[in-house]
Amino acid sequence: MPLPSLREELDLLAGPVLGDGQPSWTLHDPVRNQFIRLDWPMYEILCRWSLNDPARIAESVSADTTLKISCAEVEQVAGFLQDNQLVHLGSHASASQLAERKARISGGVFQWLLHHYLFFRIPLVHPDAWLTRWLKVAGVFFTPKFLWLTLGALALGLVQVFRQWDLFVTTLVDTFSLPGLWSYGVALALVKTAHELGHAFTAKRLGCKVPAMGVAFLVMWPVAYTDTNDTWRLTDRLQRLQVAIAGIATELMIAAWATLAWALLPHGELRSAAFVLATTSWITSVVINASPFMRFDGYFVLSDWLDMPNLHSRSFALARWHLREVLFGLNEPPPEHFHSGKRNGLIAFAWLVWLYRLTLFLGIAVLVYHFAFKLLGIFLFFVEIIWFVWMPIRQEFLAWSSRWPTIRLSRVARRRAIFAALILLLFFVPWPTHVTASGMLKPVDVWPVYAPSGARVEELPLREGVKVVPGTPLVRLFVPDLQLRKEALIVRIENLRLQAAASNFDENARQRMLATEQALTGAQAELASLNTEMSTYSPVAPFAGTFRDTDPDLHVGQWLGRRERIGVVVRDDGRWLVETWLDEEAIQHIHPGDAASFSADGSGIGALNMTVSSIDKDASHTLPRPELATVAGGHIPVREKAGQLNPERAIFRVVLAPVEEIPESASLMSRRGEISIRGSWQVPAWRYVRQAAAVLVREVGF
Repeated sequence: MPLPSLREELDLLAGPVLGDGQPSWTLHDPVRNQFIRLDWPMYEILCRWSLNDPARIAESVSADTTLKISCAEVEQVAGFLQDNQLVHLGSHASASQLAERKARISGGVFQWLLHHYLFFRIPLVHPDAWLTRWLKVAGVFFTPKFLWLTLGALALGLVQVFRQWDLFVTTLVDTFSLPGLWSYGVALALVKTAHELGHAFTAKRLGCKVPAMGVAFLVMWPVAYTDTNDTWRLTDRLQRLQVAIAGIATELMIAAWATLAWALLPHGELRSAAFVLATTSWITSVVINASPFMRFDGYFVLSDWLDMPNLHSRSFALARWHLREVLFGLNEPPPEHFHSGKRNGLIAFAWLVWLYRLTLFLGIAVLVYHFAFKLLGIFLFFVEIIWFVWMPIRQEFLAWSSRWPTIRLSRVARRRAIFAALILLLFFVPWPTHVTASGMLKPVDVWPVYAPSGARVEELPLREGVKVVPGTPLVRLFVPDLQLRKEALIVRIENLRLQAAASNFDENARQRMLATEQALTGAQAELASLNTEMSTYSPVAPFAGTFRDTDPDLHVGQWLGRRERIGVVVRDDGRWLVETWLDEEAIQHIHPGDAASFSADGSGIGALNMTVSSIDKDASHTLPRPELATVAGGHIPVREKAGQLNPERAIFRVVLAPVEEIPESASLMSRRGEISIRGSWQVPAWRYVRQAAAVLVREVGF
């Protein structure tokens, strides 16, 4: 059949030399302002398009050049031209096909809403004429003198920021408020406007047209854009690189001068504005625009640097081909031929982009779900997941399905399938669980000795390691206030007794006798209470044991603070336990009676065999053992509040008992160590199923 004729308004422009040394050309469609890179074979085919016969074109190219072109390749070029609407409609059937294609692309109302929710552009201005008028003024910013001035401002500003680093950080924290966020929003709009003007003026300076500037919406998030497609006219990739990097360079220049302004300006609104401009420019340039994983400036800079248009799609195609070869060994030719280093780099880049986008789109889906009302949030969440995550995976599965006859006969595919089945089986076969945590080894019966309040050591009869019997005095503390109160009460009681004894000789005393007796009873009760309180400052051993854990520098006459520890009495019955706290996830895998082991830190006693003795049913609201907190090297994340350690998650007390005798050690008191509990057998996949079910149950309620 005759070939369709090319549209007359198409422009064929000279292109750069490709990486493999072959020449290239650029086909410009002025109607849609699109540029298509042509390689040498396609150029030779288009030069002979007037022959109007695939066989004759292939024969002519093969005869006149060193290329070997087949008829099928010419037909592929014809299909490419038709798909990109670069040919005339030669018949009513072609017009019908075009109408069907338009209807298929536009779809119904739902598809229109979907596409305009995910991405759409709003051109706001047509700046080409305005850019032409102001190009000479903007040319100042392209001179080497301005570049050196900016570098000098950057160096001076960074030096001043380093000298005032504490103030800089404090200012950054203070801006995280509603007025501060509003200032950042205004600064971001100004910086992004300057960013796009940087692209536009650079393109205009190189002789390109800038037909439109506006705002694009990616999942309803506004992003400024500038139409710089005309830069594909440029044959020098370094010139295109200048246009691509101009936006980031503009923001960095703003950041440099704003940093210097913050360092030099006095306190006030201007300095605050300079700070906002500086931080906004640095963050957006480095974190957002410089990323090559999305189609932002970093991507186009990398694409022009490597001279690889459509870098994402080409690296994706190469990574998909490599994945199929690794999994199935199909021995298909790669979509493009590169040397091994560049090919491996492109494959690694594609995987990084996929992982980055998966994380980003999952995060966007979760944010959309939480910021919308429940029903709309669920709908938009599934739209994000289906469009950005499931659809690419589905396309690859369809590619595998089309190759199923070859995959089924591949030995590599069978080996990979067996290996994958074994790996998958491991997730559904029960495995023994091991719960590891930090714990405290301590005697079962320990009676701590504290100073109830501020007091002075009056007597210290015992030292470290002394054996005690019940009732043995451990320490005597002196509190002047209590002693003075006692002496005053004794004097008062004596006076009241004298008044009561003299009531028989005095009529007035007899009338006050009842009040005197009541006052005497109250004073005696207060004295008894005071004696009880003072007895806590002279503690005695409650049982037979050993006095341990004393401060060797403690001496008579020393003052102690409130709740300051003096020592402990350890019962000499040889009973020990290990105490720890575990979260809900770990508690589900262990039960009383499970075997365990304990290894004390920095101890020569070796590993001790243990068994789980008890598990508390109720969660602990505070952590009584600070040694087990993460800040002290333990495993429990905590937050300190009002002098107490509050766990980040619900934790439950677990007690382990030794199944063998603890080796005697004079220095062994309480010792932290590592616990390993051999829990019940669990299916690894069940953990993820349970977690997913818990999230589903939690979120299903309206």
